[in-house]
Amino acid sequence: MSRSFDFCSHGKKVLDIEIQALQNISRYIDDSFNKACQLVLDCQGKVIVMGMGKSGHVGRKLAATLASTGTPAFFVHPGEASHGDLGMIKQEDVVIAISNSGEASEILALLPVIKRLGIPMISMTGKPTSSMAKMAVINLQITVEKEACPLNLAPTSSTTATLVMGDALAISVMEARGFTADDFALSHPGGALGRKLLMRIADVMHTGKMLPIIEETASIKDALLEISKKGLGMTAIVNNKQQLSGIFTDGDLRRLLDNHIDIHNTSIGDVMSCNPQTISPQLLAAEGLKIMEDRKINGLLVTENAQLVGALNMHDLLKAGVM
Repeated sequence: MSRSFDFCSHGKKVLDIEIQALQNISRYIDDSFNKACQLVLDCQGKVIVMGMGKSGHVGRKLAATLASTGTPAFFVHPGEASHGDLGMIKQEDVVIAISNSGEASEILALLPVIKRLGIPMISMTGKPTSSMAKMAVINLQITVEKEACPLNLAPTSSTTATLVMGDALAISVMEARGFTADDFALSHPGGALGRKLLMRIADVMHTGKMLPIIEETASIKDALLEISKKGLGMTAIVNNKQQLSGIFTDGDLRRLLDNHIDIHNTSIGDVMSCNPQTISPQLLAAEGLKIMEDRKINGLLVTENAQLVGALNMHDLLKAGVM
């Protein structure tokens, strides 16, 4: 192989072929597609996805996308289904069978049983006259003119087309179902999105002995000791009834030093920032992050029923994985 081989031009050629294939399959978003989406939406059981080889890999992705967007689904390997796994499929389910040729023998061997059980099958094939297409109640056509492989052998354009058709089906059903970001978070609790959509201020705020708080009659020096002890870069200021009066931060300290204020004899109530930004403990942590970013502040005090209950800063949200 020559070291001067132009990988970039060949790579772009592959992209051009596959982009053209995707543009062409838009013609198959038709009445059959509409019926397939409705069948999946109306399914009272689970959607069972099947496929062999590369179609199987695409099928696993389709099943995962359906499951994460509100449609219970899982992948069943056709070979394993012939040896007992077919028992996982029930009459209330819907089967999606994927095969570019529409002649995958492992899937065809299962069709008599699927038919006998009265389970509706959606096929995804490149050949609308194939055995699978004819035996399905709905066939989603995924025909491509050629593979991106120069030998026209390795599944490339065809698998891309299948993948995108599966995404189109899954997302269309998701939108029809009214699936929300909150619903999505419930199926992704361990991911970054799940943390953003599920974690609340109450989950990350500092409370009790870790809450920086001092009365407004205390000196600036006492406030500085509280800030240093609690490590949040701020302290809440309360009156003699323990009601929130204000806040004092590291930034406030720098401004005071520039003005040569006596930190030993000046009370914190004289120099605190009044009407500090607060947040409810029930709001999402992501909302707290947005407030801090919009107002260009590094911390928030948390109140409930006008009572101070906690505090947090940007570092707490960073540690929690919210940002």
